[in-house]
Amino acid sequence: MRVGLFVTCLVDLMRPSIGFAALKLLENAGYEVTVPAMQTCCGQPGWNSGDREAARALAERLIAQFEECRYVVVPSGSCAGMIRAHFPEVFEDEPAMLAKARGLVARTYELTEFLTRMAKRASVSASFDGTVTYHDSCSGLREIGVKVQPRQLLAKVAGLKLVEMEECETCCGFGGTFSIKYGEISSAMAEKKCANIEATGAQAVVLGDLGCMLNIEGRLRRRGDVKTRVLHVAEVLAGTTEG
Repeated sequence: MRVGLFVTCLVDLMRPSIGFAALKLLENAGYEVTVPAMQTCCGQPGWNSGDREAARALAERLIAQFEECRYVVVPSGSCAGMIRAHFPEVFEDEPAMLAKARGLVARTYELTEFLTRMAKRASVSASFDGTVTYHDSCSGLREIGVKVQPRQLLAKVAGLKLVEMEECETCCGFGGTFSIKYGEISSAMAEKKCANIEATGAQAVVLGDLGCMLNIEGRLRRRGDVKTRVLHVAEVLAGTTEG
């Protein structure tokens, strides 16, 4: 069965290893994976900033890129949330495009959601010798309900122990352009998140959105913490954290 992997622009530009890990997981689950070469952004930054025209153009492009795929899998709750929760809003006054958008919505899944619901992964071959804590990214949690799925999969990783942090569902302060527009508030939120991470004594914080990863890792390092690792759940599940 053909699955389209929407890598996301942040992953492509900042941490391609996440995309390769997601690809490995999907192929190991028995899927034929296609990665459209001309894919770009889901349009979320423009949508959130009020640039509806730019967001619409990117959304239409994404729909066309993945039109032939039975499923579309995204290693980002934020981008999956944009597609599922907001693409119908983008095209609400365009019946033909709205139908296409709804078709994509029905076929799009966040990575851990797809692995647990559609691929029904019975086992994970990866191992991780250590303790981790998990941060629930806002869009994945609140827009598409990603909560238990990553934890179910992490529980199958040999040697991994999950310790929950205080306020694991509280925002890290990134929020895309929020962190730019409201820098002081964002910094305070990131500081509290990092304090909660460090209080667990975990060797790594694991999560499913690169934007949050960059924000948390940056704050940890500015606090002088050079040991706590910040890992994407795909990297842990694929066993590529040492690469």
